[in-house]
Amino acid sequence: DLYEQGKIKAIGVCNFTVTHLENLLSFARIKPVVNQVEFHPRLQQVELRSFCDKHQIQLEAWAPLMQGGLLEDETILKIATKYGKSNSQVILRWDVQNGVITIPKSVRRERMMQNADIFDFTLTDEEMAIIDAMNLEQRVGPNPDEYDFAL
Repeated sequence: DLYEQGKIKAIGVCNFTVTHLENLLSFARIKPVVNQVEFHPRLQQVELRSFCDKHQIQLEAWAPLMQGGLLEDETILKIATKYGKSNSQVILRWDVQNGVITIPKSVRRERMMQNADIFDFTLTDEEMAIIDAMNLEQRVGPNPDEYDFAL
């Protein structure tokens, strides 16, 4: 109702899986424009990304750096060294090249500046494939299909 009254411009959801989205789309009058989910090289949500692309729902990453778990990764480091970038910059660039909105969390100004400095290089198809091969479906947050909402 608020959307139809023009009081809000967009509707988004968070942690929706394909099953959740299919259920929502079966009755919703207004389709969400964004789905914010855990997304990083170790959890690439391939099926969900495909579904969202098909339904024109923008994917947005939370924990794009795996809550710091990828900041020392050797595979990423090799690519980062080539460009004179940090691991976080390579991962965030990978997100952008995948069409995923990414907003990394940081409270330090220098990290915020560094995280924004990702538009002066482009990962090659081979580098994208190397990072794509890191997928393990490994979460740092709860699985939305297993979360106990009764807590």
